[in-house]
Amino acid sequence: MARPIRLQRLLTHLFIILFGFCMLYPVLWMISSSFKPESHIFSQPGLLPHETTLQNYVKGWHVVRDQTFATFFKNSFIISSLCVIANLATCSMAAYAFGRMNFRFRKLWFACMLTTIMLPAHVTLIPRYAIFHYLDWVNTILPLTVPKFLATDTFFIFLMVQFIRGLPKDLDESATIDGCGPVQIYWRIILPLSVPALITTAIFSFIWTWDDFFSQMLYLNSVDHFTVPLGLRLFLDSQGASSWGAVFAMSVLSMIPVIIVFFVFQKYIVDGIATTGIKG
Repeated sequence: MARPIRLQRLLTHLFIILFGFCMLYPVLWMISSSFKPESHIFSQPGLLPHETTLQNYVKGWHVVRDQTFATFFKNSFIISSLCVIANLATCSMAAYAFGRMNFRFRKLWFACMLTTIMLPAHVTLIPRYAIFHYLDWVNTILPLTVPKFLATDTFFIFLMVQFIRGLPKDLDESATIDGCGPVQIYWRIILPLSVPALITTAIFSFIWTWDDFFSQMLYLNSVDHFTVPLGLRLFLDSQGASSWGAVFAMSVLSMIPVIIVFFVFQKYIVDGIATTGIKG
């Protein structure tokens, strides 16, 4: 019986490895192509380059005459950091209100909030752009960051509400007896116990903001305000003369912050989702 079980496990692991390699093959090919001369990228499509060069990284880093790709990384880090801070602050407060406080029409407002998850973002696209244009915020980072300070990411509110509802209410009652008010309970009890959900919110906020292309393309017009996704778009020419080597080189660099964040905080992602009731 032990031999068939070992054989079955071996076949299972081989299948998982093969499936994982198939999933990672486009990424591996992109990394390999970033070190190939541009003329060899599509003429020699294998993973192992016959000739290596760093010219794609040099060319890609100096994407335009007056700006380097460092400007785009800086802009992306600023916007992503502000969005993470905003979501942690406002979404946690909104989640605390829905999860712990009793106020009139609480269930109704919570249901209204959940309906916004099912509302496509394109429905509110034109009204939002009209508002930001009236406020003269277009071509600034304000449309990308200020709404986050108003708890507009409903998914994170829902995630933290589910986590907060799982915390014992006896802690709140004990804190109330000791003289704590709602603000002190939120700051001293709820937030320290909600660290897994907060870290999950921070990770997904960073990754989604870093990878966001459509919103940044809509509101940012000047090259000095461009983020990493918009910087990658500069290499693609609508007339067909695209610098694929530079695109792949800068795409590899743009993945590094996301990969680092994911692998460093991978444990907290699993713990945060597993303890919020959002399970498959």
